[in-house]
Amino acid sequence: MQTPAPPLHPEPPAQFINAANQWVNVQGTPFAYRDLGPKGELPLVLLNHWGAVLDNFDPRLIDGLARTRRVIAVDYRGIGASGGTAPLTVSGMADDVIATIAALGFEKVDLLGFSLGGFVAQDIALKAPNLLRKLILTGTGPAGGKGIDRVWSVSWPLMVKGLLTLRDPKTYLFFTSTATGRRAARDFLKRLKERRNDRDKQATPRAFLRQLKAIQAWGRQPAQDLGRLHTPTLIANGDNDIMVPSSNSAELANRIPNAQLIIYQDAGHGGIFQYHADFVAQASAFLNA
Repeated sequence: MQTPAPPLHPEPPAQFINAANQWVNVQGTPFAYRDLGPKGELPLVLLNHWGAVLDNFDPRLIDGLARTRRVIAVDYRGIGASGGTAPLTVSGMADDVIATIAALGFEKVDLLGFSLGGFVAQDIALKAPNLLRKLILTGTGPAGGKGIDRVWSVSWPLMVKGLLTLRDPKTYLFFTSTATGRRAARDFLKRLKERRNDRDKQATPRAFLRQLKAIQAWGRQPAQDLGRLHTPTLIANGDNDIMVPSSNSAELANRIPNAQLIIYQDAGHGGIFQYHADFVAQASAFLNA
């Protein structure tokens, strides 16, 4: 029997900027998400930063990861196109994500959390260890970690600076002030604008402030026993993170058994976006190992 010839123009891989907005009902509340990559794979679920919606995920990072695995990016409750009211605690967000994963029909996932998403991911790993196969924590820190409760005092002057200079505040919050950092900021912010149609709703000021309270509470709460977290863990950050001080990444690596640590040079809170190609390669190797 003759093997059929491959198509002359194979379908290009899916891109995050074109991924459909979807919703899953979680105990009566719709949660927004986007889903791309090979559907047969165990999914990698992505949790984003304070005030972030689906369009704040770096498309280069997600497209790179989705070349070899299924990637699902989600909005928190009360954020973007998800319904409900944003929780006032990281624990409440973790409960929502656990319920969302169950509603999507998955019994086990890989999990990647950036910044606030890393707080949520740690809480999930401790609450539901059997749910996770592997864990990636980026730009984040442990409960009670150094400087986390002072994120507002660090952030608001740079948000004002962004208004005065007509630049996105992430220019100053996520990247260093060096030439390399500024170039990385411009490239990252340009990528976030690539999606033209069906963009997510921006976070409301109320949701933004409720998430801030959750972050501040996380920074003040007692340390968690990360020594009982036996999920294989990869940790990454820049060497000059001013939002969640970089020393918190080293602390996570010291407290989580057998964790791997990547620190990017001349990089800030958004180090994984500045070094997105390298991060995709290292994260993919970690997930595939």
